[in-house]
Amino acid sequence: MIIVCIAIQLYLLIVFVRIIMSWFPPTPGTTYAQIYEVFDRLTEPVLAPIRAMIPPIRMGMAGLDLSPIIVFLVGTILLRVIC
Repeated sequence: MIIVCIAIQLYLLIVFVRIIMSWFPPTPGTTYAQIYEVFDRLTEPVLAPIRAMIPPIRMGMAGLDLSPIIVFLVGTILLRVIC
């Protein structure tokens, strides 16, 4: 059980880092772009299906992606139930 709890917490941290990184778009060919791609590959398999069910909310020219919020809610609930 402890391994599952640590894995959930680690994944939530990875999602959080990806959120912060998304505020600073990468320049192709840089080390930052490679790191960004790693975080994207780790989180997109979970975020994409949620994004397909709940599309981003339009806010003028920008959109607010709710999928990370859903992941945090579900992850927190899982941590409370399992751990």
